[in-house]
Amino acid sequence: MGDRRVVKYGIIGVGMMGREHLINLYHLKSEGVAVVAIADPHLPSQQAALLLAHSYNWPLQVFSGHKELLNSGVCDVLVISTPNMTHCEILMDVISHPKTHHVLVEKPLCTTVADCIKVIDAAKSRQDMLVQVGLEYRYMPPVAKLIDVVKDGILGQVKMVSIREHRFPFLVKVDNWNRFNCNTGGTLVEKCCHFFDLMTLFAGSNPVRVMASGAIDVNHKDEAYDGKVPDIIDNAYVIVEFENGSRGMLDLCMFAEGSKNEQEISVVGDIGKGEAFVPENVVHWGTRVEGRDGVKTLKAEDDRIKYNGLHHGSSYLEHLQFLSSIRAKGTQAPVVDLHAGLVSVAIGVAAQLSIEKGRFVSIEEVME
Repeated sequence: MGDRRVVKYGIIGVGMMGREHLINLYHLKSEGVAVVAIADPHLPSQQAALLLAHSYNWPLQVFSGHKELLNSGVCDVLVISTPNMTHCEILMDVISHPKTHHVLVEKPLCTTVADCIKVIDAAKSRQDMLVQVGLEYRYMPPVAKLIDVVKDGILGQVKMVSIREHRFPFLVKVDNWNRFNCNTGGTLVEKCCHFFDLMTLFAGSNPVRVMASGAIDVNHKDEAYDGKVPDIIDNAYVIVEFENGSRGMLDLCMFAEGSKNEQEISVVGDIGKGEAFVPENVVHWGTRVEGRDGVKTLKAEDDRIKYNGLHHGSSYLEHLQFLSSIRAKGTQAPVVDLHAGLVSVAIGVAAQLSIEKGRFVSIEEVME
């Protein structure tokens, strides 16, 4: 690993996901990691994080806002896990602050394409800063294995990517912020940027246009907050076309608790096909020539994982990789960079617009 100096982390936003990062970082303690500060105006979240830190014997400085944490200068790395609609403002403050170093920002990068571009433009002036976007599904062991199968050329030129997520409804968050499109960017940005990132990675090409159909059919209809009824969709089909002729399809259902697997990913090339299943953690792949009898099956595991957490060990591996990039002192770029964050949001925004307009939407249209 090279430099073994303790890397000091601060977490901005210690709701459910912020505390998940805290736990992951604790399990990286042997790698030379310590969380030294948190910032969150929400007292119950603060208190829950402090209880965790106390059980780990990690003394924390507590700040009510991110600016106070920034001014303290106590951190080497910041984790931003605040509500989606706050990411842009916080990132702009972080990027412009002289005491700031490296950043892991939770997905989505921002809720709009314009804000993503604003952050990317600002970050160009900070060559000393690494910014990684928390699209951690890439690190789930079965997904990582399927990525390797595709990269190794076993499937040939990828033609079709199909991703099914059938799962439970959105969890309750602080002040129910995730119940409204204006805060999240919409379900297809908030939740599905993960899958659009994977589609783009598998296709090895840029997206060009998107067609989607979706609605709010089952969940949240009997909820109201300050007199407002949630407007986040709970199911959708999305088709994405790429420059190289590849196509991707997302099948999302958020009232499908009866599923054996939460995610099923299929990648088909002109030579073969690969599949990954989560949380079964099984990967299949085979070629057209060998047929069904030649299909290989692997139980995907990663013995580096010390904490599975909410995302099957992927957040742990994400932090492990980002720590490696930090210690490489500028010679190793983040695996999931700001451009990847932008593209995943742009596809989601186009999909949301497609549902609203009832037509194909080009990526160029949303990039404008």
